[in-house]
Amino acid sequence: MERRKKIAILGSTGSIGVQTIDVVERNADLEIVGIGAAGHNLDVLEAQVRKFRPKLAAVYDEGAAQDFAVRIRDTGCRVCAGMDGLIELAQMEESDLLVTAIVGMIGIRPTMAAIRAGKDIALANKETLVTAGHLIMPMAKQYGVQILPVDSEHSAIFQCLQGSTHGELHKILITASGGPFRGKNEKTLAYVVKEDALKHPNWSMGAKITIDSATLVNKGLEVMEARWLFNVTLDQIEVVVQPKSIIHSMVEFVDGAVLAQLGTPDMRLPIQYALFYPERRDLPGERLDFRKLREIAFEEPDMETFKGLPMAIDAARTGGTMPTVFNAANEEAVALFLHDKIRFLDIYEIIGESMAGHKVTEAPDLDTILETEKAVRQAIRSKWD
Repeated sequence: MERRKKIAILGSTGSIGVQTIDVVERNADLEIVGIGAAGHNLDVLEAQVRKFRPKLAAVYDEGAAQDFAVRIRDTGCRVCAGMDGLIELAQMEESDLLVTAIVGMIGIRPTMAAIRAGKDIALANKETLVTAGHLIMPMAKQYGVQILPVDSEHSAIFQCLQGSTHGELHKILITASGGPFRGKNEKTLAYVVKEDALKHPNWSMGAKITIDSATLVNKGLEVMEARWLFNVTLDQIEVVVQPKSIIHSMVEFVDGAVLAQLGTPDMRLPIQYALFYPERRDLPGERLDFRKLREIAFEEPDMETFKGLPMAIDAARTGGTMPTVFNAANEEAVALFLHDKIRFLDIYEIIGESMAGHKVTEAPDLDTILETEKAVRQAIRSKWD
């Protein structure tokens, strides 16, 4: 009997985590040995523990972890807490691969711990490479670990690059849907509310990433991440708007050939590809019907109105600690917006102020990155909370 691939999932109760579990349920040769979450949805986490019987459950919130340990004490699953708990989950001896689906910079330390422990990484946590790509990618190479992208755009690029060499690549084309406000002007955006921003036209995602899609910050984060994942310069990355999300991204080679990965908007595809790479497996679901597909339209991104993308590119070009400032400021601003404390356009204002007031540290180590994050968050909270 073929050995089952054992996986741990960091962020199992979020959108990517839940869809990862759906893939696991469809493949008998996958086994979940550990799960972890921030601690905001213990009901879902408990149901996952009872169904899959993992050996370990990590809960970032220490108070929630204590409550959770009581709730599942009859299952035999051990509970660990805090950042130490997430790191323990990432390093657990039984796992072959860590799915990093947790949102935010709390994913960085566990990812690095997993790499040191020799675990392959199915990466869905953008912040890891956005803020610490200069640390993560050399470390993955040093330990012989694969970083397998789960994000739909990066997975598309990864798939298109199979069988080619780095020297053959000329340009990466990252596609964007344009989000729920595509075509709107700044005057209109001054009055939108979170309920409008949470209505993504194509994808079903968590609240934070859906707001990031509306501001185009998400596309900026993807540019920053792609730079590290595929070892290219920022000038080799282009963003194009493809409103129907049929083309998930493309690559152009030095001879002018362009390869694209197409499909219906279904995150289970990139998740499953990462879990079984390089193997492809059957995935039930809707298929593209080219008899009904009349056109695939493209637009340039509106970087005058949607400032998240150009601000991200500026942060990436500056480098050092500036990507951390951009990311942390955005996380705080989005949280404020979701709690109805600021307007939509204030997100850009908060990010811009944070970047303008920051003195960059070049080539920061992890402690400096995390200290920068903390300082940015404290400055924003002191002003807005």
